[in-house]
Amino acid sequence: MDFLTIIGIVVAFGAILGGNILDGGHTSSLIQLTAFVIVMGGTLGAVMVQSQMSIFFRALGMIRWAVFPPKLEPEAAIERIVNWSNIARKEGLLGLEAIAEDEKDIFARKGLQLLVDGSEPEIIRSILEVEVSAKEHTDTEAAKVYEAFGSYCPTIGIIGAVMGLIHVMNNLSDPSKLGSGIATAFVATIYGIGLANLLFLPLANKFKFLVHKQSQFRDMVIEGVIAIAEGENPRNIESKLQGYLN
Repeated sequence: MDFLTIIGIVVAFGAILGGNILDGGHTSSLIQLTAFVIVMGGTLGAVMVQSQMSIFFRALGMIRWAVFPPKLEPEAAIERIVNWSNIARKEGLLGLEAIAEDEKDIFARKGLQLLVDGSEPEIIRSILEVEVSAKEHTDTEAAKVYEAFGSYCPTIGIIGAVMGLIHVMNNLSDPSKLGSGIATAFVATIYGIGLANLLFLPLANKFKFLVHKQSQFRDMVIEGVIAIAEGENPRNIESKLQGYLN
């Protein structure tokens, strides 16, 4: 679990709310259902218009990464790759067939299967790199969905503010209705700017970083599989892959 995300969100929103209280404000004054509906509904609609359906739903599935990022465990992966190398040197590449069937990582399993099938190192690299590139592109586009949320949110907040001011102008003759209109106007702006900069944009950057780390991990697996295919010494393979830990 990534506690830093949870702590960061609590600190960010806590600082805003705490500052409001210290300045003599009331938290209830920042709770405006109308403003929230305008900002979130408008932003969601704009993002849906921009996005492809598959990318949009992929982005929704990535939200769990904020707290539960993918477990890569590169040290354990290096240990497994070195073990595969030792088995290949002793039993030949066919000795990896049983290991390939039991391997939980789908990407590593594919690499092992290519080894067992006797594919040339260049062919193995080509096949696996295409998969890495395609996966990275899809996940990066999904992470950019949260960038889109952060980009549209402040603008929709301004729209909410203008709508609130229009409501105020239409009710200048009735002072009892001025307060709600002004509150909606300013709170909508706060929602738009706050959600963009305290939530959506940080999440987008975190997700892009995690996508990059996954690609690095898969690149490491590729290098390990290729080294096995080329018959490199297990110790040399380990030394080479250790560089990915830095």
